Amino acid sequence: MRVNFIKRSVLVCALLSTGVCTTFGQDKFERYVQKLEGMEVEFSMEAIPGGKFKMGSDKSDKADEKPVHEVQIDPFWMGTYEVTWNLFEPFLYKDYEISQSKGKEVPAEVDAVTRPTKPYLDMTFGMGKDGHPALAMTHYNAIQFCKWLYIRTGVFYRLPTEAEWEYACRAGSTSEYYFGDDASQLEEHAWFSANSNGQTSTVGKKKANAWGLYDMIGNVAEWTYDQYIEDYYEQFANEMAVNPVAEPTKLYPHSVRGGSFESSQEDLRSAARMASDPYWKQLDPQIPKSNWWFPEAPFVGMRLVRPANAPTHEEALAYYDKAPIKDF
Repeated sequence: MRVNFIKRSVLVCALLSTGVCTTFGQDKFERYVQKLEGMEVEFSMEAIPGGKFKMGSDKSDKADEKPVHEVQIDPFWMGTYEVTWNLFEPFLYKDYEISQSKGKEVPAEVDAVTRPTKPYLDMTFGMGKDGHPALAMTHYNAIQFCKWLYIRTGVFYRLPTEAEWEYACRAGSTSEYYFGDDASQLEEHAWFSANSNGQTSTVGKKKANAWGLYDMIGNVAEWTYDQYIEDYYEQFANEMAVNPVAEPTKLYPHSVRGGSFESSQEDLRSAARMASDPYWKQLDPQIPKSNWWFPEAPFVGMRLVRPANAPTHEEALAYYDKAPIKDF
């Protein structure tokens, strides 16, 4: 079965592959700030150089982190910070987007993007909104947010692949954490169970990694695009993986990375993997259960990636427009 899974992934690899960007006025591969026209909202993207790295860990007792294998990744941009409510809320609430648009009419094509159902509870869970990471969105919700950004900006944004995420987190390091092997230093770099007081923090308050990315570990765990497959690394035991991606074809589980404000120090390691779980919707009163929200996962958020070589418009829509799988 896994062979067919990999073959299906070839097309996705083509879409997610990267090269040299010459589109949308961004003709230099360097850090930039994306502004949303007509709104006082912007976010920054760090240029992540391409290269090779060792993915996984041979120091851990976790079977899903083995075998350690070599991966080649092409360059891409990644969000400096986790996506915050400041950016996510205009997508969530059309009326709010209109009110924040300085009197300018929201373009019809933006208005036509399907938006989440309004949550039946406070999705900040009382942890704060301004500058705090958006959270508890489903994998489908995260991808539709990327589509909204694409329609609004003309720039193709997406979720990182699991390999891209680990590569960016490591930032050239080979240690258990991107800053070394000494877990006592974690409090300088992450919000986690020992120092978070059980809640998220404003992004960017801890030290960044070597590539200028903040909160890659802790605060909120981050969606990747990949289906979570426990033994996925085994196929690469004797070969180099080039821009690998486990194409998602099932509702559960998807790969989540980075750990959160609830996590132990073990789960903040660069190689640590986590999987989404139906339990995250256990108390959802809707039938069928929401495509949009995980009311019992206030620890999951997202971070944006932009490939250096943009796909065609048709390829972008193919990425965004997969029908949601209903959760009964």
